[in-house]
Amino acid sequence: MTTRRSGLREQKKQATRVALREAALQLALKRGPDNVRVDDIAEAAGVSPRTYNNYFSSREQAIVAAVTAEQESRVVAAVAARPTHVRLADALADAVLEQYTEPRDHDELLLITTSPALRDTFLESTAAIEHPLAAAIDQRLGDTGTTARVLAASVAAAIRVALQHWLQPPTAPLTAGGLVVPSGSLPDLLRSALAALAPALDAAEEQAQQSSHQSIGSTDAAPTPQ
Repeated sequence: MTTRRSGLREQKKQATRVALREAALQLALKRGPDNVRVDDIAEAAGVSPRTYNNYFSSREQAIVAAVTAEQESRVVAAVAARPTHVRLADALADAVLEQYTEPRDHDELLLITTSPALRDTFLESTAAIEHPLAAAIDQRLGDTGTTARVLAASVAAAIRVALQHWLQPPTAPLTAGGLVVPSGSLPDLLRSALAALAPALDAAEEQAQQSSHQSIGSTDAAPTPQ
């Protein structure tokens, strides 16, 4: 009974989160992000402002959460779905490219690029992938202690750097109204950023394979009990 109640509670919380982020996005698209208040979002979602604060710390966070909804879980699922014979570096690159370069709604992308606060929050949102990705890497390589967490944090940082270069090129002037025109090829930027991590990913994968073989060898060599 307790498990069932806990499950229903989590479903309700998830439904509230979805309602809040979708309300935030729709209001921002309709009015502009600067004209949306937390109270407006809460009212549109049918909850109190106090409840809103239990889920998001700002309107920007709620808006970006709607644009990037479930992105981190889809990346992790894509990594887990890759066959084990596929190199870890390739599995990660394929998963990230698949989820971060899929066509975006034009209005949503315009919303992000015209607001400095939303751009910053969008870039910060890449950190959400770190913990679930660490678990996926750890499952693939075996119990690696802190290695999986370090690798996942590095992947999140590489994604952020690529997106920052794409959204905030240092030499590109802002257009009227603060619009940033995305610069360069996002797939190329992501590939380049992730390629820098390939040696570390390869080394971790090779070490995990060696440890696995040594463990199997030790089991085979163990004397048979009399």
